[in-house]
Amino acid sequence: MSTTSSVAQPTSAAPLAPAATTGDRPARRRRRPLGGGIGATFGVNGLLILGSAYMVLPLLWLVFATTKDASALYGSDAFTWGGAFFANLERLLTEDGGIFIRWLGNSVLYAAVGAIVGGFVALMAGYAFDKFQFRGKNTLYGTVLIGVLIPNTATVIPLYLLAASLGVTNTIWAVLIPAFCNPFSVYLARVFSAGYLPDETLEAARVDGAGPIRSFFSIGLPMLVPGFVTIALFQFVAVWNNFMLPLIMLQDRQLFPTSVGIFLWQSQVQQNPEYLPLVIAGSFLSVVPLVIAFVMLQRFWRSGLSAGSVK
Repeated sequence: MSTTSSVAQPTSAAPLAPAATTGDRPARRRRRPLGGGIGATFGVNGLLILGSAYMVLPLLWLVFATTKDASALYGSDAFTWGGAFFANLERLLTEDGGIFIRWLGNSVLYAAVGAIVGGFVALMAGYAFDKFQFRGKNTLYGTVLIGVLIPNTATVIPLYLLAASLGVTNTIWAVLIPAFCNPFSVYLARVFSAGYLPDETLEAARVDGAGPIRSFFSIGLPMLVPGFVTIALFQFVAVWNNFMLPLIMLQDRQLFPTSVGIFLWQSQVQQNPEYLPLVIAGSFLSVVPLVIAFVMLQRFWRSGLSAGSVK
């Protein structure tokens, strides 16, 4: 009895692909690096080096110039050491009865209070714009964004007229009150609130019976600490470097910050070149508090940046 195969043979066999061995890999196109390879790398690194030099070289010149007296400033190379560093600092701190120490203390007061109070006000405003719903919210926030586009120098004269009408010119409040309201800080605060503070967390707090104020101070504020530190740093630097507002608002030398006080000495260099070492040494000392602030707060700032990148 003859047997037949149970599997039918194909009538037309298609060419089979060769079996891939373990050592064979599918061919892939080699991607060229974006921007032209080595040329782009050198170009980008060259721009970074130029940018770094643009920021670092003036600070290096300031360090070297602080060590020189007036004759060495005009008669020596820019990046050479002098021997008058301690003499310049001693004269700076004793000139005019130690007026520079008063100016430095004023700058610390204006910048620290403006950073802490202004940063907290901006944080509350950004939190409210992000988490609350109220009539005219978008219009009001659009007004804040318009304020970001207006340069600070354009608001100095209107602020002076308002301060004059309230009788607070030539007082510390004429410098502090404008520092409490910064549109850019409000914008940053809303961005941080949207990225750091999930709406579900606040909903859970409301379910547990927490009101809006308690939710902000118990839950929102601790989670927004990195954002607050970042905003406070920006506020501190902005108030510290502010020049036009205290120049217009203040007439009493005892209330000047370092920026206006150094400008006062700079205006006398033409008639008395001996003021030039004072200007340079004062500029050097005025940078030190900024460096200290960044060093002390960088761990909060870096944690905030890393958390924002993860989110």
